[in-house]
Amino acid sequence: MLPRRLDPVDRAIAGWMRRHGFLLLRVSLAVVFIWFGALKPLGLSPASEMVARTVWWVDPGWFVPFLGWWEVAIGVCLLIRPLLRVAIMLLILQMPGTILPLFILPEVTWVHAPYAPTVEGQYIIKNIVLIAAAIVVGGTVREPERT
Repeated sequence: MLPRRLDPVDRAIAGWMRRHGFLLLRVSLAVVFIWFGALKPLGLSPASEMVARTVWWVDPGWFVPFLGWWEVAIGVCLLIRPLLRVAIMLLILQMPGTILPLFILPEVTWVHAPYAPTVEGQYIIKNIVLIAAAIVVGGTVREPERT
């Protein structure tokens, strides 16, 4: 319980977070998808090899850049409010594939499965946060834009 004298400060901080949090969440998601996505077609993504090993039946020469541009599209759609539904749809189609290495490449993603992931496994598991954030952003599509 906060001391009474801190209540106005607490209200002000919580109010600022309420007013700006959705926009900050949406923009930060967009930045992550655009940044990490753009690395793939540029040949700079540390995840490219894992992607290629996970979907070995597809030529990585076109698939890794395609996946990267897909992620860039998710990010751009997140930035353009009328395209939020498109962003969420693209994200829903993409995210299941991101967890495949946990099952297909356990030697790469786990030190001790299922409780001690490698750095690569942690990179994949953090997608749970991206999915949750996308759900929060998706829940705002019928509301007026918050600024």
